[in-house]
Amino acid sequence: MTPADLSLTVLHAVRRAVDDGALRVEVPPRVTVERARPGGSGEYASNIALTLARPAGRSALDVAGILQERLRDAPGLRDVEITGPGFLNFSLRRDAGAELVRAIREAGGAYGSGAALAGTTVRFAGPSDLTESRASVVTETVVRLLRMQGADAGFGGAERMHVRPGTYDVDALGVDAARWALLRPAPQDRPLDGPPLLVQHERNSLFRVRYAHSRVRRLLVNGGQLGLLPSYEGGADVTFGAAASHPRTTELLGVLGDHPVVLLAAARHRAPDRVARHLEAIADALLAFQHTVLPLGDEKPSAAHRSRLALAEAAGTVLAGGLSVLGISAPDRI
Repeated sequence: MTPADLSLTVLHAVRRAVDDGALRVEVPPRVTVERARPGGSGEYASNIALTLARPAGRSALDVAGILQERLRDAPGLRDVEITGPGFLNFSLRRDAGAELVRAIREAGGAYGSGAALAGTTVRFAGPSDLTESRASVVTETVVRLLRMQGADAGFGGAERMHVRPGTYDVDALGVDAARWALLRPAPQDRPLDGPPLLVQHERNSLFRVRYAHSRVRRLLVNGGQLGLLPSYEGGADVTFGAAASHPRTTELLGVLGDHPVVLLAAARHRAPDRVARHLEAIADALLAFQHTVLPLGDEKPSAAHRSRLALAEAAGTVLAGGLSVLGISAPDRI
């Protein structure tokens, strides 16, 4: 279950509570779900009960209890707890990682797309030369993000992006480095210095993201040489073996699950820099996880290795898709 799936699940619980008369409120258009913070429990949490308490004329704890009852048997959820003044905390089933990997594999580069902004129309002022104007590059990327979420977005209107100016010589930097330099900082911040983005070093954020993708491609090749292929055998019982509860596995699953939420937030806030920063987080988690994927020493290939390879493949898919959203290539080898 991804955060986007969880958000819809909670929204459905609110709608059921309204339909059966347990709550007298307007059903909100969406429910915010975030990673659980220190002091909470489970993997994710939502403040929806606190949001609905006043219009419902009830305490947040009462509202949380009503929603908890309607969420206990939801697919993908292992437990729903109430903490603090009325926060809902969600623990996912142990096979949630396999479900996430499967969802990414099925969606491919479209993972994270949705219909949350369907019915929304956005028109920006026409773009100028995309090779020189930062505002044009940012606006063109925002249009792509909006369309991925179902919005009718394009040019020919009056809305403009408020972007700090910046231009680059694409012939000197190349399209990929130039676009990263313009898109990675927040629109109101100064663009990145271009030449360092051409250096293959871990301090180069663009290099880390693209290198992480290339490492996935190499893991798949090396796995094939060992007779290992990404596998989803066993359906919901697929496990990652001893690595399942390892912090590196948990972190990678977490950032992959957050990807749809990040794409939607980037579209809503006209902020493609959020996508770039999230790709860095995925790359860092993947590079830490990669050492657990293939057998080491005398270790024999197993179903757990195939599952870890599948998780690495999913991360590579998300990295490639995210770079594509930014108009940047994802080479198989660096």
